[in-house]
Amino acid sequence: MAATPSSRRILVVQGHPDGDPRRLCRALADAYAEGAAAAGHAVERIDLAAMEIPMVRDQEDFRHGSPPPAVLAAQEAIRAADHVVLLFPLWLGTMPALVKAFLEQTMRPGFAFGDGGTSLRGLLKGRSARVVVTMGMPAFVFRWWFMAHGVLGLERNILKFVGFGPVRHTLLGAVESVRPAVREGWLARMRRLGTDAR
Repeated sequence: MAATPSSRRILVVQGHPDGDPRRLCRALADAYAEGAAAAGHAVERIDLAAMEIPMVRDQEDFRHGSPPPAVLAAQEAIRAADHVVLLFPLWLGTMPALVKAFLEQTMRPGFAFGDGGTSLRGLLKGRSARVVVTMGMPAFVFRWWFMAHGVLGLERNILKFVGFGPVRHTLLGAVESVRPAVREGWLARMRRLGTDAR
């Protein structure tokens, strides 16, 4: 489908550390990308499982270190995007360590927020985001009992801090026991979100 004036540049970041194509996160990312491409949006994808992402180990590295080439390419993809979709499974109540390492590498001072003086302004304004999280527990338990702490912290302390807005999320729970019809409904929902670039 040809691009339209309302088309957006979408970056889909697959955050499942396991490259197994049978993972639900991968099917969800595929469905979102399919819906977006069919609607004429430009889609770029990053698969964290295929990247070597070193840990940031001190403040000097975070502020002044040189990110590896794969991270620099990811920063350029983020900079070029109008909308970023980040998918990952909930591990120990929050994102997997690989996703955290990716965010620490990419969301550095000077790229994601002001890097000196009194300025901490977000430098990635003008972009929206959606966080899609799968989990073994029912989503309502994570949302109401655990207050969705691991996801809301990511949204508030990282994505909104660096300028993303609006930031929305999709929480999908009890994924290991879900009926096939429910799974298909989730995939259809992702395709619709991709179509709408939301």
